[in-house]
Amino acid sequence: MTNVPAILPVAMGKKEIALLPGMANRHGLIAGATGTGKTVTLRVLAERFSAIGVPVFLADVKGDLSGLPRPGGDNPKVAERVKQLGLGGFEYEGYPVTFWDLFGEQGHPVRATVSEMGPLLLGRILNLNDVQSGVLTLVFKIADDNGLLLLDLKDLRSMVQFVGDNAERFRTGYGNIAAASIGAMQRGLLALTQQGADRFFGEPALNLRDLLQTDASGRGMINILAASRLMTSPMAYATFLLFLLSELFEQLPEVGDPQQPTLVFFFDEAHLLFTDAPKPLMEKIEQVVRLIRSKGVGVYFATQNPLDIPETVLGQLGNRFQHALRAFTPKEQKAVKAAAETFRTNPKLDVVKAITELGVGEALVSVLDPKGSPTVVERAFVLPPRSRLAPLSPEERAQVIRDSALYGHYERVVDRESAYEKLKEKAALRQAPEEAGGTVPGEVGKGGRAAEAKSQAGILIGALAKSAAHAIGSQIGRQIIRGVLGSILGGKR
Repeated sequence: MTNVPAILPVAMGKKEIALLPGMANRHGLIAGATGTGKTVTLRVLAERFSAIGVPVFLADVKGDLSGLPRPGGDNPKVAERVKQLGLGGFEYEGYPVTFWDLFGEQGHPVRATVSEMGPLLLGRILNLNDVQSGVLTLVFKIADDNGLLLLDLKDLRSMVQFVGDNAERFRTGYGNIAAASIGAMQRGLLALTQQGADRFFGEPALNLRDLLQTDASGRGMINILAASRLMTSPMAYATFLLFLLSELFEQLPEVGDPQQPTLVFFFDEAHLLFTDAPKPLMEKIEQVVRLIRSKGVGVYFATQNPLDIPETVLGQLGNRFQHALRAFTPKEQKAVKAAAETFRTNPKLDVVKAITELGVGEALVSVLDPKGSPTVVERAFVLPPRSRLAPLSPEERAQVIRDSALYGHYERVVDRESAYEKLKEKAALRQAPEEAGGTVPGEVGKGGRAAEAKSQAGILIGALAKSAAHAIGSQIGRQIIRGVLGSILGGKR
């Protein structure tokens, strides 16, 4: 759409409350107890952004957002709210949707390469401690130095095994590689494979440009990640969304202060992102949230309590929707007071009292004004959604997936030559002379252990020199230089 509206109506109090498109990339917060209307608020914001041509990414944690492609009218409570708020001219409407699924079952498969994910995030998924994460970083470094691409889990498993088998050889150049750390990684990788994560790592990797599409009428695509199954592994869920966010930060160009966002990214169950996050990771998260708005990306965190978000991040969330909180215990009462203090004071409103009295679909709302300052908090009803609240049937979802312009591209798995194939080939070269009773080229005799070690090192480093030189100068080579959250070299693609 060529004409950007001046405002995006999102709630109705004593007067209409609206987001400013030019301030929407300055992030936001949707908070409240279970059952108070957070998901509907998220849906309404997604609809409003799509309507002005802004693509959206969100995770469907509970499986109740799939009705977005169909017009509403199926829920009497929505019709009642329309009448209550006196919304003349209100029309039900469906929106353009692309479904995604890490497991490839309820949407287009989502994949990333192991190299793109990087050791920092993979270490968190594998639940490694600091020492083990350090060894994983060395595994990536050894692979990078020798032009060995880490694309899928079998590449990483092969590389971990190789480094473990040759730990003594790599000690001088890379440091101590403990067998216990190698074992922890191998167990974690096995568990990931058993959980089906091997389908996520590989190619074709997700092209982030596919998240930034509009339909023929100029409405922004609403990208919905099926996350109900993924939520059985909360750490993997949070880490994957963080990975996507960091990739957007790395790849999108600087746009300054655009008229409207390039993309709005909703991070549901946001508390999982910060739970037990090590300090280096927290620093990177804060950096991404602080700087990504200059790429035109607005990040909206949805969680039960604002205190789930660290203060350094919470202070950057200018557009806020606070639904009801419970205050039955002293701890909960303290949380309510703390939540109230995050708003710009309204002398006509007792915020602490209001937070516990809000009805379903009602919220305390504060948005950024044209100067970037938060407005005084107002008690208001979030406007009703226009799309269907009931989830799509499996047949309806399958039809949306088949009708997508992306259908067929991500469904085809690509398995090109990478670390697994290279290491398997080198192992076969070593094994052939041994089975024939001969010696590996370069050995002085069957009992020459030093010569054997030298030969094996030469096979890895020498025989792969051409591959490494080619990779460094190619697109493949650029893929092994990880981004802000997984960087060994600190460079960008």
